Amino acid sequence: MNNLTNEFKPIIAITMGDAAGIGAEITDKTLAKKEIYDLCNPIVVGDLNTLKDHMKVAKVDLKFNSIEKVSDAGFNFGTVDVIDLKNIELEKLVMGRPQAMAGKASFEYVKKAVELALDGEVHAIATAPLNKEAMNMAGIKYAGHTEILADLTNTKDYAMMLAAGNFRVIHVSTHVSMREACDLVKKDRVLRVIQIANEVLLNLEIKEPKIVVSGLNPHAGESGLFGREEIEEVEPAMEEAKKLGINVVGLYPPDTVFLRASKGEFDIVIAMYHDQGHIPLKMVGFELGINVTVGLPIIRSSVDHGTAYRRAGLRLGTGDPTSLIEALKFATQMAKGKFGSKKT
Repeated sequence: MNNLTNEFKPIIAITMGDAAGIGAEITDKTLAKKEIYDLCNPIVVGDLNTLKDHMKVAKVDLKFNSIEKVSDAGFNFGTVDVIDLKNIELEKLVMGRPQAMAGKASFEYVKKAVELALDGEVHAIATAPLNKEAMNMAGIKYAGHTEILADLTNTKDYAMMLAAGNFRVIHVSTHVSMREACDLVKKDRVLRVIQIANEVLLNLEIKEPKIVVSGLNPHAGESGLFGREEIEEVEPAMEEAKKLGINVVGLYPPDTVFLRASKGEFDIVIAMYHDQGHIPLKMVGFELGINVTVGLPIIRSSVDHGTAYRRAGLRLGTGDPTSLIEALKFATQMAKGKFGSKKT
């Protein structure tokens, strides 16, 4: 993150997340830090009254500027620019519990932010946590942010990337059963994820990215003794990637490759399924971890934690904004790589 300059400050839309969780609290805490305004021009897509109410919980002193469109924003530290969707009735909101009103509202924040990004009014979006159960209660049936974003942007080839500092993982599959995850390890999909990983690293100004591929099976299949996916699907994908000029290495056993990557030996690990990538990333840097949906036509980063309903329900102000801060830093870096030279 040290290569950021002040020549171009991207506009980042922050979605407030589930109003019954810690989203509003960590948003307020994040935007009470001057360093954020030194990095980027943030606006919030959310509910103004909820953000005001959570100032007391967050123990910060902020002013708010309700805006209709991005061009009305002032981007002044101390005054938070908010596109207020007015979709939370505070007197009906029960903190710390999934409910349809909050689920519907959280989806609407993401939908609005995606529209702004697709229209070129913001350079990236950073999302606070939403809750799948709450959305389902409102009749909005998605497995999570990743699937929402893919649907709203009509994207078929996408992947989930997690990052904690320079330790990065990207997934061949995410929100599916283990049985289905094994079936999804196919040459074309593995190759596409390798390509997406390479594109992201180049956009992060890593000049010669080194990508490592984890095996699916124990010992990366042990030459077919413990499974043939590596031989029949993964290795052919790697060979195709090498022909395209991508620096990809492996296959390495999943029980050692993440440790090596965490020590800086590789720039990113291709993980075969959700938990294979999530567990080591969260072990290494739970508070610093961020979630990035890559392969989209827009830039999106997110906190790598949930709504923390139990903590939010206590209203003690213990929500940690670190992950949202890191998500904003990452979104800024990606936006500078994509838009900085255009000075848009």
